[in-house]
Amino acid sequence: MYAVIKTGGKQYRVSTGEKIKVELIAADIGQEIVLDHVLAVGNGAEIKIGTPLVSGASVTATVVAQGKHDKVRIFKMRRRKHYQKRQGHRQQFTELEIASISA
Repeated sequence: MYAVIKTGGKQYRVSTGEKIKVELIAADIGQEIVLDHVLAVGNGAEIKIGTPLVSGASVTATVVAQGKHDKVRIFKMRRRKHYQKRQGHRQQFTELEIASISA
């Protein structure tokens, strides 16, 4: 069984036991959270698509870790103008382990 969920402005296809990294969610490590923005639920060949959400469906997940991704380096330059700008960014994430999917 799998589900398509929406969190942090992105969509993820998840199944039970899977670990995913999503945008930062304010939760403690070990805390169980419920993701109720379920766009689709599938089991083998049959699929249930919501309009826009599947009513009554939810995904339960456990927070495994909080952290930061690798640094992304930003370099801007204007040729012949003596302008250079260097910047770095590390996006925060929450790692979730999917416990169960209920339709």
